[in-house]
Amino acid sequence: MSFRSYMDEALKEARLAEARGEVPVGAVVVSPDGEIVARGGNRTREDNDPTAHAEIVALRAACAALGQERLPGFDVYVTLEPCPMCAAAISNARIRRLYYGASDPKSGGVAHGAKIYSHAQCHHAPEIYDGIAGDEAETMLKAFFASKR
Repeated sequence: MSFRSYMDEALKEARLAEARGEVPVGAVVVSPDGEIVARGGNRTREDNDPTAHAEIVALRAACAALGQERLPGFDVYVTLEPCPMCAAAISNARIRRLYYGASDPKSGGVAHGAKIYSHAQCHHAPEIYDGIAGDEAETMLKAFFASKR
C-alpha cells in the first residue's frame, strides 16, 4: 500500500473551524485501511470547553463511532503541532502515527515545550511526521490571528 496524506481533509476541518469563529485547526483520524473514521475542528468557543481542541474532538468521535477507548493502528492528521494536552491524548489513544502541519514553538507539546513523547512517563509514543502542508496551515493561522489584532 502506498502512502496517502490526509492533510487536505484536516485543512478542510480547519477552514470549517475558522468559519465558526474558532482558531483554524483541524484533524482527522484514519483507520489502518485508510478510511477516515472521524473529523474534528477546534470547538472551544462553540462548546465552551477548553479541551475541545481539534485532536480531542476527532479522537472522541472516533472512539465513540468504533465503541472503543483506544485506537491502536490508527493515524491522526492535524494541521498544527499538538499542545501537551492533545499530545497526551494521542498517546493515551495509542495512535500509531501522528502527522502534523505547522510547528507551534509557543504552545506545542511534541517538538517544542513539554515534548510529551520524550518523557519516561509516556507509555506510548506514535511515529511522528511533521511539516505536512505546514506552510498552508501556518499561513491560515497567521491570517486568522492578524485579523483579530
